[in-house]
Amino acid sequence: MTEPTHAIVLGGGWAGMLAAHVLSRHLERVTVVERDVLPDGPRHRKGSPQGRHVHVLWSSGARIVDTLLPGMVDQLLDAGARRIGFHQDLVTLTSHGWQHRFPPRQYALMCTRPFLDWKVRDRVLATGRIAVRQRTEILDLVGDAKRVTGVRVRDMDTGAGESLEADLVVDASGRGSRLRHWLSALEVPPLEEDVVDAGIAYATRVYQGPPGAAAGFPAVNVAADHRLREPGRFGVVYPQEDGTWMVTLSCTRGAGLPARDDEFLPYARTLRHPLVADLIALAKPLTSVAVSRVGANRRLYPERLDIWPEGLLVLGDALAAFNPIYGHGMSSAARAAAALDTALQRAGSAGGTAQRTAGFTAHRAQRAISATVDDPWIMAASKDVEYVNCRMNTTDPRLTGGAVARQRFSDLIADRSIRSSAVCDVVTDVISLTAPQSELGSSRFLSLMQKDRVLPELSEPPLTADELALVGLSPRSTVGAGGS
Repeated sequence: MTEPTHAIVLGGGWAGMLAAHVLSRHLERVTVVERDVLPDGPRHRKGSPQGRHVHVLWSSGARIVDTLLPGMVDQLLDAGARRIGFHQDLVTLTSHGWQHRFPPRQYALMCTRPFLDWKVRDRVLATGRIAVRQRTEILDLVGDAKRVTGVRVRDMDTGAGESLEADLVVDASGRGSRLRHWLSALEVPPLEEDVVDAGIAYATRVYQGPPGAAAGFPAVNVAADHRLREPGRFGVVYPQEDGTWMVTLSCTRGAGLPARDDEFLPYARTLRHPLVADLIALAKPLTSVAVSRVGANRRLYPERLDIWPEGLLVLGDALAAFNPIYGHGMSSAARAAAALDTALQRAGSAGGTAQRTAGFTAHRAQRAISATVDDPWIMAASKDVEYVNCRMNTTDPRLTGGAVARQRFSDLIADRSIRSSAVCDVVTDVISLTAPQSELGSSRFLSLMQKDRVLPELSEPPLTADELALVGLSPRSTVGAGGS
C-alpha cells in the first residue's frame, strides 16, 4: 500500500473503536460505520446482545488499552469498575475442585459491557480525529480480488446508498460479519473456517446484593466438570460498577437453560455446589432473565490465502470468536489493535502523517493480527471439545489428534494449579494472555509441576468468616481463603 490516508472501520463496538483509535494515530482520516445509534451512556444496544451477560477484561488487555489510552484503567476504576486479583479476590470451583486463593498474579476488570464500551468509546472519540456514520449498513466491499478501495453502504433511515472510498477497510463487525460473502463477490478464494461448538447458552440476571457485598465480597465462579461426560452447567456472580451483582448461568448443549424468572434460582441449585444459589437467594433481583445462545468458537484464516486483497483487514469477533465463558474476546481485540499499531509503526520512516505508513501492506499486517488470536483460540476450543455433544468442524491438528494424551495432561495441570501457588501463577499468566500458551510445555513449568509444594484439597468454598457474614451465610470452613 502506498501512503494510506483514509481508513474505514466497519463496526463501532469494542474492537472497532480500538482499531479506529490506532488508525487515527497514523492516518489523516478515520471513519467508523455502525448500524446502531451508539448510546451516550452505559446503555445496552441492539447490535451487542452479548452485552447483557458477564464480561471481564483480563490484565493483558487492560494494559494494552492503558498504553493506547493512558490512564484509562484508572478512569474505569474511579468510575466504579472492580479490579479482581486472580486468585485472591475470586472463589472458584474448577472441574477438579476448589481453587486455593493464592496471592494475585494477574487481575481482571469486572463491570458491565455497556459501561466499558461507553467509557472507552467516549475517550476515543474525544480526540475529534474519528468520524462516525451511525445507522449505516454495509452492503458490499468495493474493489476486486487484488485491492479493496472502499465500501458500499446504505443509510438505514432514508434508504439512500452510496460508495465510500478508503485506502484501508477494517472489518470489525463482529460475529455477524458477512466477510466471506463480500470476498466471494470479489472472486477471492474461500476463507478456511474452523468451528468448535459446545452449544453454549447463557441466562443472566442483575441482583442487588447485601450492603457492602459488591465491594467486599469476592467474585464467584462455579464451573462444570467435563469428566462426568454429561452436559455442563456453570454459574458466576460478578460485581459490577454500580454496586450490583451480575449473575450468569450457562450450559453446554443438552443441559437446558432457565428462560423465565421463576426458573433462575432452581437452575442455580443444579450446579455442582449451592454457593451461587445461596447468594442470589439472599439478594434482590433487579432485572428479568436475558438469554443468549451464540457462543461457538469460530475462526477464519485469511493469513492462509496466497493472495489477500490489499486495503483490507479483519479483526475482533469477525476474525475469531470464542466461547465467552473464558473471557478472552475483549483482550484478544486489544491484542489485535496493538498488532495493527505495531504494523503501522514498522511500515515506514518518520515524516508526514501519510509517509509514516508508506510501507504498509495489508497481508503482512493481517498475518500479525491473526497470530494474536491463536492462543485464545486453542485454549477455548481445546476445552470445549471435552464436553459431550460438542460439534466440531476443524482441520487444526491440535484439536483432531492426540485427544486422550492432551486430556490427561490438561487434567494434570488443572489438578496441580488449584493447589500449587507456583503452578497457578504460570497457568494464570497463560489464561490471562500474558504468557504464551506454549509456556505450559516448557521445561521450567514441567519442573514446577514436579517440585512445587501441593496443598491439601479443599472441601468447601475458601471464604473467610467475615466474607460469609457480609452476605449472611454461615461458615463451614475458611481453609484456603487467605492464600495459605
